[in-house]
Amino acid sequence: MFRFKQVFSFFIFFLVIFQAKAQQSKYWIIFTEKDTHAKPAISEKCIENRRVLGLQNNQFSDLPVSDIYIEILQSIDVKSLKKSKWLNAISANLSVSQLNEVKKLSFVKEIIPIDTKIIFAKNNKKSDDDLRVDFVMKQIGIEHFLEAGLNGKDVNVGVIDAGFYGANDSQTLKHLFDRKQILGIKDYVNPKKIDYFGERESASDFHGTEVLNAITGRDFKENIQIGLATNANFYLARTDSGNKEFRGEEDNWMAAMEWMDSLGVRLINTSLGYAKGFSNPKESYTPEQMDGKTSVIARAAKMAVDEKGMVLVVSAGNEGDDSSWRIISTPADVDGVIAVGATNELGMKMGYSSIGPEFLTYMKPNVSCFSLFGTSLAAPVITGFVACVMQAFPTLTNKEIRIILEKSGNLYPYANNFIGFGIPNAKRALNLAAKKTLTEIQSRIVEVAENEEQIEIPIPISNITVIFHKKNSTHVISQESIKAKNNFISLKRNSLIKQTTVMNGEQVIEVIWKTP
Repeated sequence: MFRFKQVFSFFIFFLVIFQAKAQQSKYWIIFTEKDTHAKPAISEKCIENRRVLGLQNNQFSDLPVSDIYIEILQSIDVKSLKKSKWLNAISANLSVSQLNEVKKLSFVKEIIPIDTKIIFAKNNKKSDDDLRVDFVMKQIGIEHFLEAGLNGKDVNVGVIDAGFYGANDSQTLKHLFDRKQILGIKDYVNPKKIDYFGERESASDFHGTEVLNAITGRDFKENIQIGLATNANFYLARTDSGNKEFRGEEDNWMAAMEWMDSLGVRLINTSLGYAKGFSNPKESYTPEQMDGKTSVIARAAKMAVDEKGMVLVVSAGNEGDDSSWRIISTPADVDGVIAVGATNELGMKMGYSSIGPEFLTYMKPNVSCFSLFGTSLAAPVITGFVACVMQAFPTLTNKEIRIILEKSGNLYPYANNFIGFGIPNAKRALNLAAKKTLTEIQSRIVEVAENEEQIEIPIPISNITVIFHKKNSTHVISQESIKAKNNFISLKRNSLIKQTTVMNGEQVIEVIWKTP
């Protein structure tokens, strides 16, 4: 069985960043140049792959980060934590004084906060203090929800997961208990349980707490916001156990859905998925069965969406790097369910993030957003996003909400089975819901004549462009990032590639390679 909850190191990750002090902020330090005479750090196999796929052989992102820049930073006690040749940057912990000193260096192009230390403009409605949020909050445009006063108020959210151990002791969930925003909780694994938050049965019991943080987490004392729906109400259900993997857990899940539906809960987050790895191998699924109708859990999800009008947000899966599987798990395979994949900072699919099967006639995943630690923490971000939209427009149907979410994505209308319609944007979603005309998205189609072997696309110099090479309109063969030189990027024809999506900021270009 595919188990998102296995990555329970999320808990440690959250614990560290929530307790971190402002002076311990981590940043990406992006440099202006590279040593163009340095040897690219790529293998012969990599070069051969690029030749076969018709990709650029010599890419700026292959060159290593300059050792000279790193040595200069070390001389002022700035220690490199990680190097990124793709970003032409290093990560480092900086104090306020170090930050100011590094900003003055001529070879530093940009400094980007990491983790929970991104600073927004002051929230002039409520506080004179700067609000600190996670990178993904900036990625989806949290400021537009904050400016509109949207925080999920009066929206009931159901969370079906593997346990909520320690939630009542979490500083970032304290508001839920102080304001009595948890309206109900059930444990379908152990119905006799009395202490839902203090009794631990397996390592996975932290998982639901992490998910809950990603939906609604907020440290009001330190002014750190982790989730969007800080004022929503919650119903919690534990349906999954870490001690044994069996299909009976799907029945628990269906029972929880029925319970929440009976209470009028419309919005559900479930960061659980089922595929293979059951204790009894005979109970494991095959990839072909991820068709949106085979599993019990898929049938329940389909009913929830089609007949009950529920908005179901599901993690796409973490099997993207598993060559024996790769695709989404169930119930993310259901048409109408919002399956959420994971991206990196540039908007490319994270390697582990599961892709949509080619045999499906509908798009999976539907959307994606940043998550370093699994699609388990991508889905709840989108759940919080949806809660804000539902607060502003409570009469929207689940289908309308899904379409708004997809149309607000930065890849729309050129979705693919790597990241769906891309990363949703709060401003675009609110405008779509209000039926306002969108002006932010710049998309166009470029057709390459059959006798042309390459095309040059104007891109602002030094901008990093994300490219998806596809065998047809939606199915990706490979992805890459390229830094523009001389204000353009060059794409070469390849017999395997029929369409190419070029994504640069708000600009999306679909290149169609015409053939005889």
